[in-house]
Amino acid sequence: MSAPLYNAEILRLAATIPHHERLPEPMATAEKRSPICGSRVTVDVAVDDSGRVSEVGLLVRACALGQASSSLLAANILGRTPAELAATRDALTAWLAREGDAPDWPGMDIFTPALDYTARHPSIRLAFEAAAEAAAEAADTAAKAKV
Repeated sequence: MSAPLYNAEILRLAATIPHHERLPEPMATAEKRSPICGSRVTVDVAVDDSGRVSEVGLLVRACALGQASSSLLAANILGRTPAELAATRDALTAWLAREGDAPDWPGMDIFTPALDYTARHPSIRLAFEAAAEAAAEAADTAAKAKV
């Protein structure tokens, strides 16, 4: 392991993922897998009447970077809208590709050492990609149910 890439904060986050159990009755679920390393993250969500994430559950089978990213997502997802999650997903993708600034999400700076390790980028993105997809689907389902 490379010390700058796998630092103590990454390992701490990887070991302490909040909401680390699947929801019994999610409104939507999305699973993403990295073809490079096989890391996999499943995100279950429920949204409230305003379309904001009200519940989240995760199943994380990923490397330390994927686990740390999932931890940051889970710690800060409640109350977020699908649009906010999509914007964060897109900003994270751009930042990792060095095409934009770091996403406006608490703790993302811990991945700065990973910018030079492009093979690790898919694992870092997994949780945010799955969460954005699941939240959009849940909000769409909730909106259709109101009609």
